[in-house]
Amino acid sequence: MTEPSTDTDADDRTPNTLLNGVIGGLVGLLLSFIPFSTVLGGAVAGYLEGGDTAAGAKVGLIAGVVTLVPFLLLFVVFLGLVPVMGPEASFAIGLFGLFALLFGAVYVVGFSVVGGIVGVYLKEEL
Repeated sequence: MTEPSTDTDADDRTPNTLLNGVIGGLVGLLLSFIPFSTVLGGAVAGYLEGGDTAAGAKVGLIAGVVTLVPFLLLFVVFLGLVPVMGPEASFAIGLFGLFALLFGAVYVVGFSVVGGIVGVYLKEEL
């Protein structure tokens, strides 16, 4: 008597959302010298994830957060240097840095989510 096979096709496997998001985030980070690289990173994550647009948006969000982490670390280093410049300059530069960080976060994470949705669409169509 033989045991039933537990092997599954590649299409039957459940996607590893966190791993796909990290891979997409690293792609976005490595291609950061290209404009809209976060869209490419999100698209890679969405393509690897498959599923519907909600799954693509979720994995794109994870990819965006992974891409954003090094920029957050640079911002922390920047904040450490601001107090050396005096109180007036510190406030102005710190406020500018905060707005730049918020804009960057919306740019990186938002375009990664769009890329994740595009990646899922491409997987369905190709």
